[in-house]
Amino acid sequence: MDYNEFGEKLNEFLKLENEPVAIKWSVKEPKNVEKEEEKSSFCTKLMKAMKGEMFYSTAEEEGCMGSARYSGLKDIREYSANVQSGAFMVPKGLYKDIPAVQRSRKDETYINPGIFNAVVFAPLNKAEFEPDVIFMICNAKQGMEILHANAYDSGEHGLGADAVPICSSMAATPYMTGKVTYGFGDVAARKNMDLDQEDIMISIPGSDLSRIVSNLGEMRTKMFFKEE
Repeated sequence: MDYNEFGEKLNEFLKLENEPVAIKWSVKEPKNVEKEEEKSSFCTKLMKAMKGEMFYSTAEEEGCMGSARYSGLKDIREYSANVQSGAFMVPKGLYKDIPAVQRSRKDETYINPGIFNAVVFAPLNKAEFEPDVIFMICNAKQGMEILHANAYDSGEHGLGADAVPICSSMAATPYMTGKVTYGFGDVAARKNMDLDQEDIMISIPGSDLSRIVSNLGEMRTKMFFKEE
C-alpha cells in the first residue's frame, strides 16, 4: 500500500471532511515538484495542500517569521531584537510581557536551521514522496480514534500541543519527537485557516502512518469501534 492509498483509507475509516496533508523536509530543492509562486505563512501552505495543491517552498516563500524559524529555514539570530525577544507579540495580546515569551520559547520545538532548504507540501492522497509528518484538521471524535489507533498495539501516548504556532506544535514537534501530536492550534493560525470552532488538529509521524491505518481497520471489528 502506498501513501496515496493510506490517505484514501484514512478518509474511509474516519470520514474526514478535510484532506490530510503530507509534509516533507528536503536538503535540496526537489526537481519533480513545482515551487510555490508567492510568499505565504506555514498555516496558509497547509490550507493550499488541503485544497489539492502540491508544491515546495524555501525561505524566500516564507511570509511569516515564525514559519521560517520553526520549520528550520531561518535562524532566529537573523532577526531583529524585537523578534528575538518576542516583544512584538506583547501588544498583540499573545503574552503579557517579554519574560512570558522567553519562558514559553524555552519549551518550544523547532527544526534546527542550516540543514534543510525546502519544505514540500501535498495532499496525502496525491503525495509522490514519503512524508515526514501528516497533518490533519478533524473533529474531536476523529482525533480520539487516531489516538486510540496509536495506542492500540503500542500503548503509546500522544502529545498535547500548547499555544505556540502550529509550525512548531503540529509540524516541528511530531518531526522531532516522533510522537502523534494533537492540539487546537494558535489563534493566528485558526484565523488564517478560517477553521470552525469545533475543529481540532492532529499530526502523525510518517513512520507511524501505516501502523495507525492498519489499526483503525482492525479496531472497526471491535465492540467500541464498530460502525452502526
